[in-house]
Order: sequence, then structure tokens, then C-alpha cells
Amino acid sequence: MLENYLPVLVFIAIGLGVGVMAMFMGGVMLAPHRPDAAKNSPFECGFEAFEDSRMKFDVRYYLVAILFIVFDLEIAFLFPWAIVLDDIGLFGILAMAIFLGILVIGFIYEWKKGALEWE
Repeated sequence: MLENYLPVLVFIAIGLGVGVMAMFMGGVMLAPHRPDAAKNSPFECGFEAFEDSRMKFDVRYYLVAILFIVFDLEIAFLFPWAIVLDDIGLFGILAMAIFLGILVIGFIYEWKKGALEWE
């Protein structure tokens, strides 16, 4: 019984060994540890932070994120649906029509909220 699990245990042991060796070599042997004030200071996009990191975001940021999700889901489901369109028949067409209707409602919501307008 144990001989069935032996290859799995050997594989886990080798994987852990390689991982520990990589961390040891990268963190202790190869990387010099010379901290200074510039390395330890917080930075954002290459310059000093100028506001509180817990500031509120504009609602348009979230609207753009929702818009991305709407179009991403549409594409992710339309390609496989188009491939099997002949096999799924009328039920598949109706299901996709309902799905696209829900996405159109989301798109109209985004449009009304002004997420498509640039300032």
C-alpha cells in the first residue's frame, strides 16, 4: 500500500528541497543585504507618496472596472458558444440571448453613469 504513495512523497520531498534551496541561495547567498534609508522608504510609482493610502477613490474607477468585467465576460462566453452553436440549438440561442440582455443592461447602466466619457 505504501509503495503506491512513495513516488508522490518523493516528488513532494524533491519539490520542497528545490524550493528551500532556491530561497536559501537567492535570499542568503546571492543577494547582498545592505539596507539604507532610500531602500526602506515607502514609494509609489517612483516618487514619494503624497496622500493617505486609505483615500477614497472616485466612483468612475469602479465603473470602468465594471465595464471591463462586462466586456471580458461577454468575450469569454461568446467564443465557446459560437463554436458549439450548431450543437446546442434553440435552447443555447435563448440562453445566450438572456445572457447578452443582462450584459446590455450593465452596459446601459455604465453609459448612463458616464463611465464612457473622458475628462
